[in-house]
Amino acid sequence: MKKRFWQIALLFIWPVFLSWGLWTSSATALTEEQSLLGEAWRIVNLAYVDDSFNHQNWWLMRQKLMKKPLKTREETYDTIQEMLASLEDPFTRLLKPQQYRNLQVDTSGELTGVGVEISLDYQTGELIVISPLENSPAETAGIQTGDRIVKIDGHPTTEFSLDQAANRMRGNVGSSVVLTILKKSSDQPQDINIIRDEIEINPVYARLKYNSQPGPIGYIRLSQFNANATTEISQVVDSFEDEGAIGYILDLRNNPGGLLQAGVEIARLWLDEGVIVYTVNRQRILGSFEAYGLAATDAPLVVLTNQGTASASEILAGALQDNGRALLVGEKTFGKGLIQSLFDLSDGSGLAVTVAKYETPNHKDINKQGIIPDVVVKQDLILPNQITTEADKQYQAAVELITSQFVIKNAA
Repeated sequence: MKKRFWQIALLFIWPVFLSWGLWTSSATALTEEQSLLGEAWRIVNLAYVDDSFNHQNWWLMRQKLMKKPLKTREETYDTIQEMLASLEDPFTRLLKPQQYRNLQVDTSGELTGVGVEISLDYQTGELIVISPLENSPAETAGIQTGDRIVKIDGHPTTEFSLDQAANRMRGNVGSSVVLTILKKSSDQPQDINIIRDEIEINPVYARLKYNSQPGPIGYIRLSQFNANATTEISQVVDSFEDEGAIGYILDLRNNPGGLLQAGVEIARLWLDEGVIVYTVNRQRILGSFEAYGLAATDAPLVVLTNQGTASASEILAGALQDNGRALLVGEKTFGKGLIQSLFDLSDGSGLAVTVAKYETPNHKDINKQGIIPDVVVKQDLILPNQITTEADKQYQAAVELITSQFVIKNAA
């Protein structure tokens, strides 16, 4: 039986379609529910990054669970989740049919809900906000990077997986959900009622900024790596080059990631050559993505990062930093260096399985550690309309660096 899967970073998928051959047990001896359980077990057995399976006998796990009297699909799902939980990896998880469809819809740019990217705190089991999506109900309600979502409609989030929590926050336009939020600056949670809306995922915002004496600076803010991001940034850079941009500021702050392939292709827009990212699988075999051909521009580049810069954003930032193509300005990134793949199951559900980790070109493993910028600039809380203004210290530092690099380049 062939399974197609999509490689993903964190909660996002990219369109690389491959085939994965799997062997099935003797169907005559298994019920339909046991067959689905066996299907999930085999996927993890073949693909999971840790071949010790969290230091347990994976075959004995199968034997134990196959003895369960599985009578309903929900019982089978519960058993699969029990099996995956033994890996103690929150990113390896079951996606029920509706969850699986929702995850695939996310990359198409069609989404209704509150508009917030989340991760899991390994120690408390609580949900952490990586970042609210730009112009989303969550951003309007004042939800910020680092906030903890402790309840959804009164239910503790420790009861939910990442996907279950995300699904509870989705809903029809105009419907409401109450999120109980614990701010970093407070020890008392607060209830926030949010009206769900259609989330327009337009990943690229770009403007030429004429506040630099030598000439205009191309400012590009990338909020997510979706299927359209590479084309949009390529067109923006071409346009800015025609208009005489002396340098570029690529803003990856609060960008939670997205399609790995988009991150790689965007890196190639800035690099003539060099390794972009290494991947390391369960056999400790290195794979790599590399740049080739002419970059779209050789103008000075500064990348803005903060604690909400995660996953594919860190791949891009690390590639540009390690290759000496850009200076990073801002704060340490989130630190998510694991790669998941999505596998179809025969009933329309799916599995997200951690299949590899990634390293930067200089072989830095940033998982749970993050990337430290070349120039660390702390930023006080600012409103969305204050980005790129005098209140935006990180942006102002980037402008100064671009200007100085332009002067040095032209004096050489």
